[in-house]
Amino acid sequence: MKDINDYRDGIKRIVISEEEIRSAVKKAGAMISEKYKGEPILLVSVLKGAFIFLADLARAVDIPCEIDFMEAKSYFTDTKSSGSVAVTMDLKHDVSKYHVIIVEDIIDTGRTLKEIAKIIKSHSPLSLSIVTLLDKPSRRVVEIEADYSLFTIPDLFVIGYGLDFDEYYRNLPYIAEFDESRLK
Repeated sequence: MKDINDYRDGIKRIVISEEEIRSAVKKAGAMISEKYKGEPILLVSVLKGAFIFLADLARAVDIPCEIDFMEAKSYFTDTKSSGSVAVTMDLKHDVSKYHVIIVEDIIDTGRTLKEIAKIIKSHSPLSLSIVTLLDKPSRRVVEIEADYSLFTIPDLFVIGYGLDFDEYYRNLPYIAEFDESRLK
């Protein structure tokens, strides 16, 4: 276990504050509530990074919704995508009965999200849309876009609000830039 001093030293600077996140999540919840009023919706979180975003977004949605999870990895113990995507947990719901909304933490290269969207589409949902907390378009290597992005960020490795480095920092209430100089 890393000690607390090491832990806080990994934070270079806060990029998006807790208040900014809270406000943006509230707006996204209102948009989803309006768009899907009276429709069966399934919010799908991509684990582990999006679980905090999903929890807050689900509370901001004021219409009935169900929740499911998928898990996929493209980052292992580095700050760069490995280039391969491993889906380690699939959905439990029959998505053909729902308007599926993928709730993603960050779209970086797009590989992970494209693979997840492909899997969900193969099960014929009523519709499929993507809501992402963070979008990093400068890093995209595959063609995929979110239907709604809360924040667009530059090419930084970020942590907090569910995003991690080597499983640490997920519990930060804000988005911070990770100090990559610590890896040298």
